[in-house]
Amino acid sequence: MAGAGAPAAAISALTPPLEQLRLLAGELRLLLPGVRVGEARETTKEFNRKTFWRRLNDAAVKVSREATTMTEVFSRLPLPLPSSQETQRFCEQVRAAIKAIIAVYYSLPKDQGTTLRKLVRSATVDIVDGMAQLVEVLCIPPAQRPENNDLISYNSVWVACRQVPGIPRDNKAAALLMLTKSVDLVKDAHEEVERAVEECDPHHGLLDDIEDDSDNHGDVWGCPNNQDLYWSEEDQALMIPCLALVRTSKACLKEIQISVAENGKKDQVAQLDDIVDISDEISPSVDDLVLSIYPPMCHLTVRLNSAKLVSVLKKALEITKASHVTPQPEDSLIPLLINAIDHCMNRIKELTQNELEL
Repeated sequence: MAGAGAPAAAISALTPPLEQLRLLAGELRLLLPGVRVGEARETTKEFNRKTFWRRLNDAAVKVSREATTMTEVFSRLPLPLPSSQETQRFCEQVRAAIKAIIAVYYSLPKDQGTTLRKLVRSATVDIVDGMAQLVEVLCIPPAQRPENNDLISYNSVWVACRQVPGIPRDNKAAALLMLTKSVDLVKDAHEEVERAVEECDPHHGLLDDIEDDSDNHGDVWGCPNNQDLYWSEEDQALMIPCLALVRTSKACLKEIQISVAENGKKDQVAQLDDIVDISDEISPSVDDLVLSIYPPMCHLTVRLNSAKLVSVLKKALEITKASHVTPQPEDSLIPLLINAIDHCMNRIKELTQNELEL
């Protein structure tokens, strides 16, 4: 943090106003990498959660106030711009506000949870980045700026600051937020591919097959808008267990989310972090599988992506099962979900076995 302020010494009251803004924008950009990878500050003081959140909220309000001042002062038409001395004072106030909110983020100890720290870090990065964008726009002479660019950039800072009060206050709440986002992402992916199937199936027959796991399909579905892309009869058969696996992925995340909500303990930060970390891998793995089942379909790629997703799902369920959020594993849905995963994967293997023998 100390080194980050060094360039400010080169900015004197004689530097032209817009040049001072340009230099300030560069300083703010240089702060971002450190925030993205920065560790918590070591301290012997006992962490006070109430004090931390009050300081973070106050720091965000201060940044928002400085963004408002900068926008009002440097968006005035007609000119003149503020003097060099006035500009230096405005820049120092912005610099101080940004460094203050970064310092508050660094004061959040690791033992409060990685998931919570990631959310606070993300909010801090958004604020610093938003302020840098605003100052970069204000560097441009007012008459040369694209219309409303300064107001759009100001709104970006304002929105980032307004999000701070909504950050979860403990690691359990942070974990639930991240799990909810993962559930929604998988739900969206599933709905998207189902819409694609409906649009590309002239008889709208596949979704019925998927629901009742029937193997009775039409010969070929052609996409009415592109006859070069279609699902063959073999593709249709393979899509059924693939989409069932995607639905099972959503059910797995939902079960993990419910377990954390009902049984999660705020002081078990490490276990909650482990659950969130592995659950975060589910949505990208679902996306890979969904993308691979669009035509033209490569069955070997589908098999590999399915196996990757299955591995992530089982690991997530096992970590959840072994944690405090599953006090009675034998009474949970986890064994049933694992059986459903195995059923889907076994069917996918059967339908792609010829690809391995070629």
